[in-house]
Amino acid sequence: MPDRSTAIQPIVSYSPEQGLYAAEDQVALEKPMTIVVNEEEFATLVCTPTHVEELVVGFLASEGVILFHREIESISLDDDLGFAYVSINSNRVKEASFYSKRVIGSCCGKSRQFYFQSDVQTAKTAVTKCTLTPEQCLGFMKEMQDNSLVFKNTGGVHNAAICDTDGIIVDRSDIGRHNALDKLYGYCLMNGIQVRDKVLVFSGRLSSEVLTKAAKMGMGIILSKSAPTNLAIRLADDLNITAVGFIRGSTFNVYAHAERISADVPVTK
Repeated sequence: MPDRSTAIQPIVSYSPEQGLYAAEDQVALEKPMTIVVNEEEFATLVCTPTHVEELVVGFLASEGVILFHREIESISLDDDLGFAYVSINSNRVKEASFYSKRVIGSCCGKSRQFYFQSDVQTAKTAVTKCTLTPEQCLGFMKEMQDNSLVFKNTGGVHNAAICDTDGIIVDRSDIGRHNALDKLYGYCLMNGIQVRDKVLVFSGRLSSEVLTKAAKMGMGIILSKSAPTNLAIRLADDLNITAVGFIRGSTFNVYAHAERISADVPVTK
């Protein structure tokens, strides 16, 4: 089966020793995918065209269109034209404008944040009992990055993975950071995997949108290689999500709910 995540691109390269010379580079593929729900165009995603059915399922669940995979009667993919035709037996499907309309909503009754209407209905407060050691935080990040051949070959995708305390269960890559998370969400829904006590590992920045998406999935711990935003930290605190960022080499920072990261030495200030 051909690789649908990368392509070979003729380029002109430069080095001090060789000057300018003809070469080839491996680049990440990018393709639009339009999702049609019950014969109505719903959204167009620009994505890496792999694990597309998982992406569609996860995206629709994240938007609150479905709660369970069984609500989808059928999915038909037209890879050549870039369409996904979905038939859903749910009364939750609303006009597409509903899902992009902003409201000011209350986050767990604590602080007031900006949400899309669908976020207010689908974001969940985490109830995980999972705890991690610092060694597990570092190890999961290294395992995810080591597993991503697409990133190693192109440097052009985001990586995401779901782990239990023993290691990675599933990992996915995509040019879009939200797409990578939706692929994981779709995989879990399609395979009946409960994520309440699982760990989300992510290569991208911890934005408020990423924290909201993790909450929709039901994740209680998110580990990131990159930085958080202040709103993401506030959301993590309100939604009871442990947010760990800047996992690089042998160090990291815990920005919210550090009680789930346990070590032999006490936390000092």
